[in-house]
Amino acid sequence: MKQEQIKTKVYAVVNDIPEGYVLTYGIVAALAGAPGNARLIARMMTHSNGEINNHRIVNSAGRIAPGWDSQRTLLESEGVVFKENGNVDMKRHLWQPLF
Repeated sequence: MKQEQIKTKVYAVVNDIPEGYVLTYGIVAALAGAPGNARLIARMMTHSNGEINNHRIVNSAGRIAPGWDSQRTLLESEGVVFKENGNVDMKRHLWQPLF
């Protein structure tokens, strides 16, 4: 699959994430038909230029993107709860899309 096709699918997946929920880079990759490409998804999120709700993507431990402090603020404004260690409470906020 070409990178532009993957990008289109990734953006569709990310834009489907409801407020108050998150997905991981790896899950986004799998849902977009590019399993095993979490790093590619991370790069796409970095270069999305506000086209999508990329603040709803975290790593598998629930950590937000380094150096992007407003990501936490955006997530908290949607009701996302963070644990004491600074990670998203994935048990409460990991979106479980219907397959």
